[in-house]
Amino acid sequence: MKVDAKKMFVLACGTAAAAVIVGAASLVMTRPAIATAQFAKDTGKACGDCHTNPKGGGPLTPFGETFKANGNKLPK
Repeated sequence: MKVDAKKMFVLACGTAAAAVIVGAASLVMTRPAIATAQFAKDTGKACGDCHTNPKGGGPLTPFGETFKANGNKLPK
């Protein structure tokens, strides 16, 4: 069975291009976490003030929902 070098080159270039596109899209579409444990330390708030889990993460409390709706800024 003969392998056509031109077809293999086109296939390799297409695969590489697809990998570059997927990689670039993953960089554009990811967002860093805004509220972190460091945020809790800086503000003196406990993670459980915003989250139903006292250690942080998971569903938000009403205060956490207000914080999120306020552009991730403490309500005044």
